[in-house]
Amino acid sequence: MRIAALRRCVSPVLPPRRGLCGRQARGAAAVRKITENAKKSLASLKRGNPQLEPTLAIIQAHDDHSIQEVNKNFAKEVGLRVIHICLPEDSSKDEIVNEILRLNEDPNVQGLALDLPESLYSSKVLNAVKPEKDVDGLSTVSLGRLVCGDGYDCLVPPIACAVMELLEDLGGKTVLLVGAGGAVGAALQCMLQREGAVTVSCQWEAPQLQSKLHHADVVVVGSAKPDDVSVSWIKPGTTVISCSRDLLSGKHNYGQQNNHAAENIVGCLAIAMRMQNMVKNTERWIQSQQYRKWNLHCLKLQPLSPVPSDIEISRAQSPKAVDVLAKEIGLLADEIEIYGQTKAKVRLSLLERLKDQPDGKYVLVAGITPTPLGEGKSTVTVGLVQALTAHLNINSFACLRQPSQGPTFGVKGGAAGGGYAQVIPMEEVRQQVPVPLEEFNLHLTGDIHAITAANNLLAAAIDARVLHENTQSDKALYNRLVPVVNGVRAFSAIQFARLKRLGINKTDPGTLTEEEISKFVRLDIDPSTITWQRVVDTNDRFLRKITVGQANTEKGFVRQAQFDIAVASEIMAILALTTSLQDMKERLGKMVVANDKKGKPLTAEDLGVTGALTVLMKDAIKPTLMQTLEGTPVFVHAGPFANIAHGNSSVLADKIALKLVGEKGFVVTEAGFGADIGMEKFFNIKCRASGLVPSVVVLVATVRALKMHGGGPNVTAGAPLKKEYTEENLQLVADGCCNLQKQIQITQLFGVPVVVALNVFKTDSPAEVDLVCKIAKQSGAFDAVPCTHWSTGGRGAVKLAQAVEKAANQKNSFKYLYSLELPIVEKIRIIAQKVYGAQDIELSPAAQSQVDRYTRQGFGNLPICMAKTHLSLSHQPERKGVPTGFILPISDVRASIGAGFIYPLVGTMSTMPGLPTRPCFYDIDLDPITEQVKGLF
Repeated sequence: MRIAALRRCVSPVLPPRRGLCGRQARGAAAVRKITENAKKSLASLKRGNPQLEPTLAIIQAHDDHSIQEVNKNFAKEVGLRVIHICLPEDSSKDEIVNEILRLNEDPNVQGLALDLPESLYSSKVLNAVKPEKDVDGLSTVSLGRLVCGDGYDCLVPPIACAVMELLEDLGGKTVLLVGAGGAVGAALQCMLQREGAVTVSCQWEAPQLQSKLHHADVVVVGSAKPDDVSVSWIKPGTTVISCSRDLLSGKHNYGQQNNHAAENIVGCLAIAMRMQNMVKNTERWIQSQQYRKWNLHCLKLQPLSPVPSDIEISRAQSPKAVDVLAKEIGLLADEIEIYGQTKAKVRLSLLERLKDQPDGKYVLVAGITPTPLGEGKSTVTVGLVQALTAHLNINSFACLRQPSQGPTFGVKGGAAGGGYAQVIPMEEVRQQVPVPLEEFNLHLTGDIHAITAANNLLAAAIDARVLHENTQSDKALYNRLVPVVNGVRAFSAIQFARLKRLGINKTDPGTLTEEEISKFVRLDIDPSTITWQRVVDTNDRFLRKITVGQANTEKGFVRQAQFDIAVASEIMAILALTTSLQDMKERLGKMVVANDKKGKPLTAEDLGVTGALTVLMKDAIKPTLMQTLEGTPVFVHAGPFANIAHGNSSVLADKIALKLVGEKGFVVTEAGFGADIGMEKFFNIKCRASGLVPSVVVLVATVRALKMHGGGPNVTAGAPLKKEYTEENLQLVADGCCNLQKQIQITQLFGVPVVVALNVFKTDSPAEVDLVCKIAKQSGAFDAVPCTHWSTGGRGAVKLAQAVEKAANQKNSFKYLYSLELPIVEKIRIIAQKVYGAQDIELSPAAQSQVDRYTRQGFGNLPICMAKTHLSLSHQPERKGVPTGFILPISDVRASIGAGFIYPLVGTMSTMPGLPTRPCFYDIDLDPITEQVKGLF
């Protein structure tokens, strides 16, 4: 609203010829009524929302502080909070726009108004205000809604309302708007015409102005009257209302006392109506924060036979723009950060907005012990949500892990599903031209790169600290760690935290004793105990053991180290298990990287790097929104391996999805590898971290894998399948179902209903399929369903979706496998015996020593994350089916204290995969003309 809008007056220069006192009294009564109604409405809103503090921000670019006081007084009376942003009067339009854009994004501001000099008003400035925050109704969107008669969705400019409040019986009268242009003039014309008035608009310089003034019944003046326009041009009895800024700035003599009083009434009306608009805006804001029913438009599939390659299928489908998808599932515009056209980060603020919304059903997809080819858990996950939402009209969300580039270029391929049940796009689409930018299976939104950067920053900090402590005195270290800047020496926030842990309660760096300085500056890292490794997201076997510090500049501080694959980093596990930004920061600080020479654990917090790590991870913590081939929503977030980590997507993605789907919806997430590995960790680690309780487990099996467990020949990635796998062999299938039965039994240990999903291949015979489903049901599965989603999309998983829906309504007696209070060794033994089927466990001396150390350090109450081969229930990959009678060897025990688990290494587990003789990268290429990726599945 313009400055003039704060004190609209009956003009003293063009004096009203009638009705002044009556209009003044009516205006005063209207001010009281509007203010009281706004106050009551806001009080009612606050009773239903006790934490609500509606805030109106006013950008002011002039030095009239009385206007501030008027706004504040009215706001206080109504119960609103007002903040004034006072900018210089000579501010540019760009400076005003920048301030508007900042306030647009401030979630604590529900309304935005402008009090600017006339020269700063333009469509660029007015339209910079978000329509949902535009309390003065001056944006093109607001005016458009007013003109179109959509009064409920728009806020009318307060000055226009004030003028209309003072006018009555307008039917058939002629109203002249002189010098009243822009948004206020347009709003007035619209409102006057709706009241039956004949409106004429012109400027002071208009021809025949005298005649127009003489014939008008009402004159509304929008700018100062030139001296050459005579008052006598107006006929007696004409109502004149002025909107002149010059008059309001005190440049004219007001003359009659009652004219000045009338001016105050108009100004008060305008401000009262601004506050009324603000209360309406607050009510709409509250409504916008409520859970929104989905309005999802699914994409149609036209499956082909034979089924094309995954990337051909992906390219044949036109995905929805991600902002469209977000709106369809109830996300607010300020809750997403768009990456390209088809991916967006979702902000964690959604969890606070929907905190009272009941969760949907929680479904885990696990599998039997797989072949090296994988058995299609991701495909089942995607097919299931496509069936639920696109075919059964049930809200559903898939939550998947982000694939590592290592396997993408190595052996296994990606993790986006496949066939007609996959996440799209594999490559970003811009202007209908596929561009190989941020592919799902490569960079996505950069989360793994952020993890790599954070992990390696910490690794660099460790070695650098060892070097500096070994080459500098206490005094030199102190002077560098707490330097004098501009003559002042001060501790940083993280250094205060270290002082507190050391029991040094001082804030002035100059007051520490020599002993305290030595304690503060020296971590005394024992290099032989450093457990933090550098990482890279590539399968590189030659980095499994390296030597660091060989350059002369490192002064002989050489040690053996290694690289892990990036997704094995503890920071990845933290990303997957964290529940908030604050929780992530605390977990990052707790990461134990080594011991000091007295055997005490040293953390990232001790190294002073926690804040920097959090900064690197601040965007990675937000789940990435994508879609399936049929346009249903997917979260892709975090990607820890299940054999060397806990193998599940993020807690945050699950929590957000459970709120979005609604109470009757489903969230389907996947656990890596077999149920003995990924599922066991999902229950004992992830569910403990999240507090969530699963409703159903979907156990994925294939005839191919069952034949392998029944004694079939080895399956090798890249090699053709032998005839045992392509021809019917019921005996092999029956023998191999022992592994399926064992995995069903493992699921039942946790008290959750299990539905078997048989991923059908074209080489599977009907008899083999029927046999597997029969044995599964006899073994305790709630149901067993053959699925053809790979070749037909969601339609091929409808029966699975129906079975899952029924199972989710069954009694659920979920329980953990072990108590955290048990000793570390006993927890390992329970997993080995009850899940893997081992006779017992055997710890190496090194493993036992580590268990004793972690117990002494107070880490004995953490859950267990077994690092074990995924190709067998035992520690020996070649032992298929259900091995028994074996002793499970524990070669080492490590701790991820920040992530919150102890991880024993079973046998010889590598945390850095290697490339095979013929890696997948042989088939990956880029067309330099079309820029299309070739060979990516």
